[in-house]
Amino acid sequence: MSSGKSIIIVGGGLAGLTLGIGLRQRQVPVTIWEAGRYPRHRVCGEFISGNGQAVLERFGLLARFEQAGAFHARSALFICGPNRSPIRQLPAPALCLSRHVMDALLAETFQQLGGELRVNSRWTATDGAEGVVQAAGRRTESVEKNPRWFGMKAHVSRNTPINLAADLEMHVSPNGYVGVNRINSGEVNVCGLFRAHEGNRQPGSKPDWLRGETGSLLQERLAAAEFVPDSFCSVAGLQLKPQRAAARKECCIGDTVTMTPPVTGNGMSMAFESAEMAVEPLVGYHQGRLSWEQARQEIARRCDAAFSRRLAWARLLQWIMISPALQGRLGSRLLRSDWLWRLMFTQTR
Repeated sequence: MSSGKSIIIVGGGLAGLTLGIGLRQRQVPVTIWEAGRYPRHRVCGEFISGNGQAVLERFGLLARFEQAGAFHARSALFICGPNRSPIRQLPAPALCLSRHVMDALLAETFQQLGGELRVNSRWTATDGAEGVVQAAGRRTESVEKNPRWFGMKAHVSRNTPINLAADLEMHVSPNGYVGVNRINSGEVNVCGLFRAHEGNRQPGSKPDWLRGETGSLLQERLAAAEFVPDSFCSVAGLQLKPQRAAARKECCIGDTVTMTPPVTGNGMSMAFESAEMAVEPLVGYHQGRLSWEQARQEIARRCDAAFSRRLAWARLLQWIMISPALQGRLGSRLLRSDWLWRLMFTQTR
């Protein structure tokens, strides 16, 4: 017999909204607290590659994403200084859709299913409370404590088309990397992860950071590009060290548990996957078959089992990509090797 216990989700991003949709499809009462509003832009590669598309299909969302104009990316190219990979076909097409469209679509679907969505509302209750799932997004550290990584994103206007050699171009430098990929409606998403440290340029002009180093292919690509002004967004103090869900006292999903290095192109998929993993344990809690602690531990176990190996490989891949060695002869061989390609699209998914 159902006990009718309700669920509160803190954070209305990809993981939080998808979990809310999955729970409402099982008739579980859900309230999502979201500090922002819809539609909005977020720092994101807007590139769904991996198991996340299967999750979307099982939730009945994949067709809605495609109807909203999602672009199917089929090829990728990696560039590091003078070195570049061949243009390769992705093992499976990636789904590319603006977060401006995606989050609003998910929020609308959740409300259509009877979920309660509280926008511009910040959850302030005690962490770890029963029935509360944390899905508030990326874990950050203060810039003073860890100034290494910050992310930035903007869209290029469809009025200034970019001549890309592949559907996704990844431009790598010792200070980070910028992904440039086609998305819905003829626009192009430019999303970068950078590390600021003594001796390199400091984040001043967002367009300058996204346009790349002087003389680079990225700068050539974006020389005449016009960015959509309201699409600029950034986040600082990103925490890329892998974390285990079991180590958290709260019930967490998505980036609130841990963030995979963006170079893998698997972060959005992990958000959708973690949401699906949480549905059954939370239904069990709702129905009184599981205690809150049992549900929390089961969600943590599922996430850690699914993501620990991926995160370990992703950390290695991140190190390879930002290594100065990638700029030299070794980098030329690595970028052309099938081994690195298989690592990118198998071990991190």
